[in-house]
Amino acid sequence: MNITSIAVAGSIIAVTLVLAFLAARRTADAGDHYVAGRRVSGLGNGLALAGEQISSAALLGITGAVALTGFAGFYLAIGIPTAFLLVLLVVAVPLRNLGRFTLADVVAFRFEGRLLRGAIASTTLVTSVIYMTIQFVGAGVLAQLLLGVPYELAVVLLAVLMTVYMVMGGMVAATYIQIFKTVLLLATVFLLLLFVVAHYDWNPLGPLQVAAERFGDDVVSAHPLPLTKSLNNVSLMIGLCLGIMGLPHVMLRFLTTRDGRAARTSAFYGMIIFSVFFLLLPVFGYAALDIVGREQIVADSPGGNLAVARLAELLGGNLLFAVLAGVVIATILAVLSGIAIAASGAAAHDLYTNVVKRGEVGAKQQLLMGRIAGVVLAVVAILLAFGARNLNIAFLANVAFAIAASTLTPVLVLSIYWRGFNRLGAEVAIIGGLLISLVLVALGPDVLGAENAIFPLSIPALVSVPAAFLLAVVGSAVGRSRPGVAGRPYDEVRAAAFPRRADRPTTQETEPTS
Repeated sequence: MNITSIAVAGSIIAVTLVLAFLAARRTADAGDHYVAGRRVSGLGNGLALAGEQISSAALLGITGAVALTGFAGFYLAIGIPTAFLLVLLVVAVPLRNLGRFTLADVVAFRFEGRLLRGAIASTTLVTSVIYMTIQFVGAGVLAQLLLGVPYELAVVLLAVLMTVYMVMGGMVAATYIQIFKTVLLLATVFLLLLFVVAHYDWNPLGPLQVAAERFGDDVVSAHPLPLTKSLNNVSLMIGLCLGIMGLPHVMLRFLTTRDGRAARTSAFYGMIIFSVFFLLLPVFGYAALDIVGREQIVADSPGGNLAVARLAELLGGNLLFAVLAGVVIATILAVLSGIAIAASGAAAHDLYTNVVKRGEVGAKQQLLMGRIAGVVLAVVAILLAFGARNLNIAFLANVAFAIAASTLTPVLVLSIYWRGFNRLGAEVAIIGGLLISLVLVALGPDVLGAENAIFPLSIPALVSVPAAFLLAVVGSAVGRSRPGVAGRPYDEVRAAAFPRRADRPTTQETEPTS
């Protein structure tokens, strides 16, 4: 075991437990548990939003991808900032103004219906459990490699800590921990950047220049790819850019802010923070390629996930390695706490309270059910993590993004912006999008192998996302003549989503009459 790494990780975890204890004193009802009482400032939520994205998977995975694949790994680094630009422009403000506790509440503002709410909640649970399993598998492997802790023990300990955070402080605790983790991770990344730049005589572009000299210009520049790989990269970008908009634990953050303006501000702050973070990752990747070497990177982890950790060890010694390892574990814990809140909200607030009990549940009982649901989901995720230890984590992440981009994203966007959308279109889109994305993943190369794959792309978003939007249009056209599917008048939805536009005339109102 690496005693120094364990000591650093233990110290960071102790701080997060103190934050959870402080948060418990501010958690009195379901609103505090699910959305932090809707009183988080724009800056605070921006830091928490950034924390949801500058994860251990990003730091370790993208750095390793750049080190092993060169410029191709850079696509991963630009996808998230692009996605949040769309979030800032399209959904940040209306989500805050229309939602209450969950994403299903946003859609339910326009369309009531137990089937629709149940479908949204089920999709949220599927996406959240997959994402939670990814974090547990990654944490177990990393704890084993970085700290010398057995895989099973690491998974159980992290699950226990996640449950403690959720039960004690809910979204308040998750917000505190995300802010702490974001500041800590940024400080660690900039410290590592100083070591890297110093190694290259204070030239920030030194790693790219040396990589080009040693391994050729193709390593640091774009070049033509075979058709299937090119389409897979396009599908990857579609999945990333639109999938973020449908990730429940990320979008739930906009429901925690004080008002729509704070939601927009938080998206802006978050985008600035992780844009800087993601732009630094290729520098670390090329530095690892040069200093650590491709052979050592692959020997440590075939996917390159330990490239940045080995880089920190070679440049800063065991202490910098220990700090990085501790911060990575804290990063996983912070992301897990947010996922647990989103999943427990879908189970307790949407399925139990509104679908099963038809809304006839008291506030205290709903809070209790949210906590119980969180514990049950943690147990399910632990069992899945034990069974998924040897699965490709990138494959699981692709599934989560494909599901989010093909289900929740179309329904959320069309509920806010399309007058002709109706409940049948929403139901068909979310159920059909879920089935199509799962079927295409099952028929793809990650499941059947490259030679036996029926669907050639490992990421189905290129097909599943347009299909979901098409299903929404067709379903809305079919349902136009059916009674009871139109939902709340669109002008009311528009006025609530964009209060400042409420007094502006709509397109129909300004058209001249003949």
